[in-house]
Amino acid sequence: MKTLLIMRHAKSSWDDPKLDDHDRPLNKRGKHDAPRMGDLLRAENLLPDLVLSSTALRARRTAELVVQSSGYSGEIRLRRDLYAAEAETYLSVLKQLPDDCQRVLLIGHNPGLENLLGLLCDVWERLPTAALAVVSLPLESWKELQTKPQGTLLHIWRPKEVPNLGSSK
Repeated sequence: MKTLLIMRHAKSSWDDPKLDDHDRPLNKRGKHDAPRMGDLLRAENLLPDLVLSSTALRARRTAELVVQSSGYSGEIRLRRDLYAAEAETYLSVLKQLPDDCQRVLLIGHNPGLENLLGLLCDVWERLPTAALAVVSLPLESWKELQTKPQGTLLHIWRPKEVPNLGSSK
């Protein structure tokens, strides 16, 4: 059994219209929500074996804040191909993961993440910024991932629904 934690990056800033989209930082709300979601991972016993993140600044910073507040001490693997990726790209990246990774946190962008959730679970759920979806996959190997539904959506948390749980208070 594998578990995929799908997280959209936290809220980004649009204050500087000259910035390239890839370089947009988190805004105040994003800096507040990302650690709360890390607290949630810790509280729900959902620490991953690996964190995969887009290289976009807002996704990288989300990953860093989640890691700091969750207590995760493993690797954050940054991937340029996850920036504005389509669902099929996310699947391709996941299929390359080592099988000793049982639980993986994937931090990226919409609409690709919402579409990935739909492909894996045959459900459509809105993933606002910093939302976290937990998908159970009946797989022995990540290579078994397919573009047809095979997962079960266990839970979705949206930041507005998550109480303050610790370090982000």
